[in-house]
Amino acid sequence: MRLIGSVYSSRFQHAIGGSILKMTTLEQRPGRSSAHIPLEKIAPNIWEVPTSYNPGMKVPARIYADDDLIAKMKTDMTIQQCVNVAHLDGIYKYSITMPDGHEGYGFPIGGVAATDYDEGLISPGGVGYDINCGVRLIRTNLSEEEVRPVLPKLVDTIFNMIPSGLGSKGQIRVSTSELDKVVTDGVEWAVDKGYGWPDDPKTIEEGGCLESADPSKVSNNAKSRGAPQLGSLGSGNHFVEIEKADKIFDKPVADRFGITKPDQILILIHTGSRGYGHQICSDYLRVMEHAVRKYNINLPDRELAACPANSPEAEQYLPAMAAAANFAWVNRQMITHWARQAFEKIFAKPSDSMDMKIVYDVCHNIAKVEQHQVDGGLKKVFVHRKGATRAFPPGHPDIPAQYRDIGQPVLLPGSMGTSSWVLVGTPKSMELSFGTTAHGAGRFMSRSAAKRKWWGADLKKSLEARGIVIRAAAMEVVAEEAPDAYKDVDRVAEVSHQLGIGTKVVRMVPIGVAKG
Repeated sequence: MRLIGSVYSSRFQHAIGGSILKMTTLEQRPGRSSAHIPLEKIAPNIWEVPTSYNPGMKVPARIYADDDLIAKMKTDMTIQQCVNVAHLDGIYKYSITMPDGHEGYGFPIGGVAATDYDEGLISPGGVGYDINCGVRLIRTNLSEEEVRPVLPKLVDTIFNMIPSGLGSKGQIRVSTSELDKVVTDGVEWAVDKGYGWPDDPKTIEEGGCLESADPSKVSNNAKSRGAPQLGSLGSGNHFVEIEKADKIFDKPVADRFGITKPDQILILIHTGSRGYGHQICSDYLRVMEHAVRKYNINLPDRELAACPANSPEAEQYLPAMAAAANFAWVNRQMITHWARQAFEKIFAKPSDSMDMKIVYDVCHNIAKVEQHQVDGGLKKVFVHRKGATRAFPPGHPDIPAQYRDIGQPVLLPGSMGTSSWVLVGTPKSMELSFGTTAHGAGRFMSRSAAKRKWWGADLKKSLEARGIVIRAAAMEVVAEEAPDAYKDVDRVAEVSHQLGIGTKVVRMVPIGVAKG
């Protein structure tokens, strides 16, 4: 990764203090849709907008979706945003949207773009505000029969031990200097402090640490927001769920992941870099807004604010983004530690005796330096994945050694009343999507619309009638995260499976949910 010697210079501080980009939401964009954009169905579940649609497109816009999923994407700006991303200088092959794609900031959520390492653009909108929002799966050797009698008490214990909610603060306090060490060392910091097992980093993407992280590129504002939130769940769609294995599709691979039978209890953790990552994204979007003018970059949407990969602005943003990614991995690691403690408290035995190992941890919002085959040759690129999961095939050197012969585990969380999935990466993903697949269900409607449609208390009763125990910081969060506010994650998993960009291994269903 390129680094430059200067520390978060006054020039960048001035840019950060300048004009503020207006952040829009689905609710603030009435009447906008992608229905007018011509789509060509070039194969089952593969749609394209050709470069002839707009002279500024460098590559086709490609969407992976079935008929129902593409119909929903036409109702908002998802396809238009995919087209917009195709305008980026240095982009290779396609601007890609995954089957769970929906409208986002600049890039669609579910957006993937690979730009040239030397001559491409870097866009914070292609990473997102919650840098390294991601998912971790922990297995146990417990069965539903063993857990069901104590489930309400177990969910209560998890909810009480793990701080959650908007603006929530973690159990610990770290100084600014210690926070800098946290984001430099990543998960090893947490393990050294007793928040994990020595083997935990082995099954975390990147070992839980991007070595390019440099906290000197992070603003004091981001540090002050992040320090009190380390070890907290956050709000919105972030959660700790107790799952049971529902159906096993690929038993040999599932066995290697340690998921050996239906009704086996698993824990799914979904959270990210909290205010630390959000502030870094906000800061650098302002930097990039100035860079667009400085470098005379032509973009169809100001939300795509970007700069050349070899520019000083990119060399400031990328180490800051890496610091936020490491914050997120440490955050999930500490939540893992407290989840293990909750199980120990309820079952009165050590967590290692319950085989509470990390199956895998994946990040959803990141830009990484990778090598991919393009036009018959190997190219070094920055792969932007926003609401998308890396899905590398068997044999790839970046897969943990214990899984390298079978492929990378892929985790697709659903909503609190629907299934979640474990997939595995395949060679086809390298051909179609730069080694990427979906990241979950994807929203069907905005949070505001969900709150207008449902009452949280009614949803809670409905889910508990189905045997799903819910604990949440507020009932409006339950309404925002209503299962029907999301797309059908089973359909998303099926599209991925049929395309071969991530094939089905295990379907899980929730029995207990702790929400931010």
